[in-house]
Amino acid sequence: MNIKAILCDIEGTTTSVSFVYETLFPYFEQHIGRLLTLLHDPVVAECFLQIKQTLQQQGKPDASSADVLAKLRQWVLEDKKETTLKALQGIIWREGYLRRELKGHLYDDVFPAFQAWHQQGISLNIYSSGSVTAQKLLFAHTEKGDLTPILNAYFDTTSGAKREVGSYQNISQSLNLAATDILFLSDIEAELDAAKEAGLNTIQIVRAGTEKGSNHPIAHTFTEISS
Repeated sequence: MNIKAILCDIEGTTTSVSFVYETLFPYFEQHIGRLLTLLHDPVVAECFLQIKQTLQQQGKPDASSADVLAKLRQWVLEDKKETTLKALQGIIWREGYLRRELKGHLYDDVFPAFQAWHQQGISLNIYSSGSVTAQKLLFAHTEKGDLTPILNAYFDTTSGAKREVGSYQNISQSLNLAATDILFLSDIEAELDAAKEAGLNTIQIVRAGTEKGSNHPIAHTFTEISS
């Protein structure tokens, strides 16, 4: 493989799943009311408008901001990959990081591998169902320091769902690279299947609790990939 770029998942790959479900999601739920004080923010206002429209389509013509918060809480419980939810989570998490109430988790093998790949001239890119804002915040405020200077680009569900072939085609075009020049790292076999069908190279990261697949090369740490 002549790899020019790495495309990397977050949850279960660079970062513990428990950090997402036991730290980030609860933090959002605890502080979701802050969104009502941020309705002057164009992103928050647009997200609220879109969710109200969704509620109206579901038979609630007079949907209020309180109804929007209830819908957001429901989506969190259902682990929905709604773009508006992800955008609003990113805004609340931004406040948490800036207040130093949150610190992004990374597995110990991630930071040295990222440094080594960057020094080799490999482009490092992130693709997660979490919003681009949330991705940047996590990598800017990790326990290992700020990784954003060595990261090239970030992709979220606005590029397409992670289990759809077209999403990886879109990302390849955005990076201006042939699919065969890109290596995708993820813990989820279905995502890797879609990436492979799009022409990307793939490796499944199998950490504690990961369901091991059979369609892709396996690595338990980023150190194994580097070596």
